[in-house]
Amino acid sequence: MSGHSKWHNIAKKKGANDAKKAKIFTKIGREMAIAIKEGGSANPDNNSRLRDVIAKAKANNMPNDNIKRSLDKYSGANGAIEYEAITYEGYGVGGVAVIVETLTDNRNRTASDVRHLLDKYGAGMGATGCVGWQFDRKGVIIIERGELDEDETMMTALDSGADDFQSDEETFQIYTDPAEFGAVREALEKAGFEFASAEIEMVPQNYITLSNEDDMAKMRKLLDNLEDNDDVQSVWHNWENEDDYEG
Repeated sequence: MSGHSKWHNIAKKKGANDAKKAKIFTKIGREMAIAIKEGGSANPDNNSRLRDVIAKAKANNMPNDNIKRSLDKYSGANGAIEYEAITYEGYGVGGVAVIVETLTDNRNRTASDVRHLLDKYGAGMGATGCVGWQFDRKGVIIIERGELDEDETMMTALDSGADDFQSDEETFQIYTDPAEFGAVREALEKAGFEFASAEIEMVPQNYITLSNEDDMAKMRKLLDNLEDNDDVQSVWHNWENEDDYEG
């Protein structure tokens, strides 16, 4: 769920072991809890945000039984656990900007954990807004290229309300205004597209390349440890050459 090398990270998540997948599913379940609470309904037909989270769950290969269990768990009187959304900002090594989005039932624990990791492997936690200005909040939909025609896919995306369309050898990347994300995603679903990823992201305006092996090792440990934390939902950063480090 992080950074510039989007397809690499998606592929890594899809190939994760069972323990990693279970952790991803648990985090998506928490997002469902927030969506149900804020949308006032556990019925996705009546809750657009919940529909978006379910689409994210499906893109992450979350089984339908797991989705149903999460909906049942957090609906009505069962949704007793109160999660709070808190975003932290800080710095990795070499000036890399890091945004950590969390859902927590204990803000003191979460703040302590995030601060510890940023201090240990990065350059520390900063004040709210210290790096956020370097990112744009956008809806991002990733579609595997496969046998799809690029021009047809682009025209369908733009006709559906997308702001931008980009491509590489493996994927098509569709960008939307956050407020239009759900409508664009649903239009593409109705057109028959399947998504490798579909969520609201923090997209960097610029990127930083790390050349020192020790810096890259520390940055990798920071990202891995943050994403392993149960309270952390997403980690966004502007490390350009993340794929170059294979340590």
